[in-house]
Amino acid sequence: MAVPAPTLEVKPRLKTFHATVLVTRAEQWWVEAETAEEAREFLASGQGHCASPGECVHVELEAVLDEPD
Repeated sequence: MAVPAPTLEVKPRLKTFHATVLVTRAEQWWVEAETAEEAREFLASGQGHCASPGECVHVELEAVLDEPD
């Protein structure tokens, strides 16, 4: 009894696309300070504590490059 040979599925070749993406996210931070101005300076210099990572995400696609391989 002859058994048919399995057929191989040919998948299309994928191309690689490169993009420049700007991603921003809103986060809540806190810092202890004597004044609001001092708090702004602390936060701007990287001090403070992240209370919770934000869920608001904004993605702005700047460019997609379609270059031949």
